[in-house]
Amino acid sequence: MAESPFAAQPYQGIPTFGRRPFTRDTQGADVAILGVPYDGATSHRSGARFGPRAIREASLLLWGYNNALGVAPFDTLRIIDAGDADIVPPDQQATQKAIEAEARQLSASGARVLALGGDHSISLPLLRAATALHGPVALVHFDSHPDTWDAEFGTQKYSHGTVFRRAIEEGLIDTSAYFQIGIRGPTAGPADYADARQLGATLVTLDAALARTLPLVLAEVTAVIGNKPTYVTLDIDAVDPAFAPGTGTPEPGGFTSHQMLQLVRGLAGLNIVGADLVEVAPPYDHGQITAILAANLVFEILSVVALKQAN
Repeated sequence: MAESPFAAQPYQGIPTFGRRPFTRDTQGADVAILGVPYDGATSHRSGARFGPRAIREASLLLWGYNNALGVAPFDTLRIIDAGDADIVPPDQQATQKAIEAEARQLSASGARVLALGGDHSISLPLLRAATALHGPVALVHFDSHPDTWDAEFGTQKYSHGTVFRRAIEEGLIDTSAYFQIGIRGPTAGPADYADARQLGATLVTLDAALARTLPLVLAEVTAVIGNKPTYVTLDIDAVDPAFAPGTGTPEPGGFTSHQMLQLVRGLAGLNIVGADLVEVAPPYDHGQITAILAANLVFEILSVVALKQAN
């Protein structure tokens, strides 16, 4: 029997995600991990360009078996680490084209792309690539912000705060199956939430999620989405900054680490065709707690995919 890749100590070896093989060959791969080290579309603190590397390093602490879900995703799935997308720091449009092209290439043979951000603007080209294969996707969006503004920085239409309005305008999202979960914090006015709902999002604020209880929220998500092709996007600022301080636009009063883990586990049964975890900014992290949580949340997404594939 081959030695487990987790036999090495966490501080040994090259930090691919979960010690998966580094390759661009997706033949036979179920999931391709893609780093997207770009943060040129942020509206507050930059630093998420260092997120993919930090998440990969933290992933060396993963042992491989998910006791909560009873699955070993690294054994059930063939997972590769495809390295990082080419990005052009001063040119957001060129970067988006490069991300989309790489995601399309990786998914051409059937691999799901699971991206490590990077700021939330990277979701737009990733959604373009996913819908090229699957058509408009159901979307489960964990965040503290709706990210459905029409423009930021004057008339700038593309930023990490406008990504889902642009995606809806491009017909990338099945708005009958679009959930925003964990939204909270001050906004410019009441129109911010109203606009998201008018665009078709089922917006579940943090307070509403806790009042209804997370199991009931998850039951609605899974009932509405069913077996539709689903994309999951997780902004780490959905988590309270007490548990995830390493992010660019922190909002107090978010989910705990445990609640966020529960939410991702509750997606079991969904037909996840792509995902991303974004906005991890290591310069503001303490003791790597944000990166460690992010790596574990990616592990939970992989576990949910593994359960679906096994069944």
